[in-house]
Amino acid sequence: MMENKPKFTPNPQLKLMDQVRETLKYYHYARSTEKTYCQWILRYIYFYGKKRHPKDMGEREIESFLSHLASAQNVAVSTQRQALNALVFLYRDVLQTPLDHSIAPVRAKRKRHPPTVLTEEEIQRIFAQMKGTHLLMAKLIYGSGIRLMECIRLRIQDIDFGQGQLFVRAGKGGKDRVTFLPRIIAGELHQHIERVKELHRRDLVEGFGEVYLPNALARKYRNAAWETVWQYVFPSKTRSIDPRSGKERRHHVLESGLQKAVKAAVKKAAIDKKGTVHTLRHSFATHMLENGTNIRMLQELLGHADVKTTEIYTHVMRKDLEGSKSPLDRIYDK
Repeated sequence: MMENKPKFTPNPQLKLMDQVRETLKYYHYARSTEKTYCQWILRYIYFYGKKRHPKDMGEREIESFLSHLASAQNVAVSTQRQALNALVFLYRDVLQTPLDHSIAPVRAKRKRHPPTVLTEEEIQRIFAQMKGTHLLMAKLIYGSGIRLMECIRLRIQDIDFGQGQLFVRAGKGGKDRVTFLPRIIAGELHQHIERVKELHRRDLVEGFGEVYLPNALARKYRNAAWETVWQYVFPSKTRSIDPRSGKERRHHVLESGLQKAVKAAVKKAAIDKKGTVHTLRHSFATHMLENGTNIRMLQELLGHADVKTTEIYTHVMRKDLEGSKSPLDRIYDK
């Protein structure tokens, strides 16, 4: 997320993509956003055969590019919006020629697919095929409804054992929220955090122990990066060099580890559904509704900006069909 900083002007001696990366770093965009924006800007340039510099193009060319994504490549609405955001950043912050609001490309069609949901029995079968930290993370996601990256980015201070709560800081859309800390895993999670604290103590003894903090927090709390409460709940097994600062730090684990573990567990459990880490969140939401949770409360727990997003789970929850029969059964019961 961009901080409230004076307007930045990239070095004009650099090549365009180096200017883009320099500007992204200045405004402290996430590494994933930096990678995504660079990919879209390059696709935009290559779309016009590398024959024209973006500064010599504008709204008309952007419209054509975005329309091509929708009509020829059939991308999702969110993908088209992501491409637009990258190009708005390019013109506004790098080339410093902001676009007007008249861009009207062919819109990508919104496709609403009901989410895949696992039954409670299927959840148990998957968990039976997992172990260690990956199992703990999977239980936490299913038990609290948090997203994969929200789980991975948890800090020790975000876990409130006394209140049985879990705090999500700067989740999707930059919002904070509170959700459950499942009672059943509280003891296991507490033991895990004690091991993380010991790992942090060893890092400090070895002259390390600094963790990444957003730049504004790092400036405000100058010693916070070495404090235990700011350490990741799920840290990497090894320290690595931060590509931006050049410092050796212990970052959080990669999301791919849990993704692979869940995928393997679904296969071992012989479940013929497309089960992923996000399926655990879908299952949390659906099972909460089935157990009578108010949809507005569920919206808050999931961190949805619009209740319409939450309402999709009403289409996949099991309805109370007791006393009702299929018309086929009624025919043969006569």
